[in-house]
Amino acid sequence: MSQPPRLSILDQSIIRKGSTAKDAINETIETARMAERLGFHRFWVSEHHNSPMIAGSAPEVLMVKLADETEQLRIGSGGIMLPNHSAYKVAENFRLLETMFPGRIDLGIGRAPGGDRISAAMLNPSNTFSEDSYLRQLQHLQAFFHDEAASSHGPLIAAPQIPTVPQQWILCSSGGSAAIAAKNGLGLVIARFINGKADPEIVESYRSQFKPSDSLQAPVAMLAITVLCADTEEKAAEMRKLSDYTLLQFERGNFSELANYEDIRDYAFSAAELQRIEFNSGRIISGTPSQVKQQLEALAAAFQVEEIICSCMTSEKADRLRSFELLAELFDL
Repeated sequence: MSQPPRLSILDQSIIRKGSTAKDAINETIETARMAERLGFHRFWVSEHHNSPMIAGSAPEVLMVKLADETEQLRIGSGGIMLPNHSAYKVAENFRLLETMFPGRIDLGIGRAPGGDRISAAMLNPSNTFSEDSYLRQLQHLQAFFHDEAASSHGPLIAAPQIPTVPQQWILCSSGGSAAIAAKNGLGLVIARFINGKADPEIVESYRSQFKPSDSLQAPVAMLAITVLCADTEEKAAEMRKLSDYTLLQFERGNFSELANYEDIRDYAFSAAELQRIEFNSGRIISGTPSQVKQQLEALAAAFQVEEIICSCMTSEKADRLRSFELLAELFDL
C-alpha cells in the first residue's frame, strides 16, 4: 500500500486484578483522551455481559461520556450486539448520539451474544438466535434511520429525527457476515482478534458483492486485531505470554479474572496448549516497534484495508498505554 494504514483503538474496559469497575471505566476515558491527542482516528468500546472481568456492558451509554471528553475523535460501538436489543431502541439511541455529536458517531453491529446465551435471552427475551431474525433487525434499523418505518397505524418514527445517519459497520469473523455487510451496503470490520484464520478473501468477496446503499456508496473495510507493542523484546514477550494465556482461559470459559505477569511467570504451557497458541497466533501482533510496524503494514496490504483498529489487553496499565503511544509514533499519526 502506498499510504500507511490509519489506526484506531478498540477498548474493552477490562477490570484488572485488584482494581474496580470504576478504575476500568476511568482508564477507558483516559485512553480515549490520549487517543485523540496522539492522532488515532476512532475509538470504539465493546459490549460484554455476565463477566466480572469486563466493565463495558453498555457502549451506547459509555459513548456519551467519551464523545463529551473529546472533540474530533470518532466514537463508536465495537459493537452493539443487535440480537440483544430492539432495533427500534438502537436506532433511537444512535440517532440521539448523532444529534449530540454530529459526524462523529459509529455504530459497529455484531450478532454474537457478547457473553452467553442465558444472559442474551435475559437482555432480549424475544431473541431467537436465528440469522433470519438478525437480518430482519438490520432491515428495520435502516428503515428507522431513514424514516421509512411504519405500522398499520401510520409512520413509526425513531426520535429524534435528524438528516444524518451514524456510520454503520458490520463486525465480521467469517464470510457470512461479510456477505450481509455487502448486501446491506454497510462497512465491514474483519475481527481478526477473534478469528486469527480470517483471510483476505473475505474482503475480496465483500467488495465484489457490495451493493450501494443510502448509508454507503462504495465498499469500505477495516481490520481489527490485538496489537502488543513494547520498547524491548523482553517486555513484548511478557505481554505476549499473558495474552496467549488469557486466550486459553477464554477458550475454557474462564472470564472471571485477568491474570497478571507474576501469576504466570513460571507457567509452562503444555503441548496441547502450545498447539492452541499456534492456532490462535493470527489473532495477535506483538513485538518491538519495528517488528510491529512490519507486521501491520503486511496485514494492511494483504487485506487491502486502509485502517486497522487495535485492541490491547494487559495486566499493567502503563504497558497498554505505552503500546498505543509507540503505535502513534510508528505511523506518525
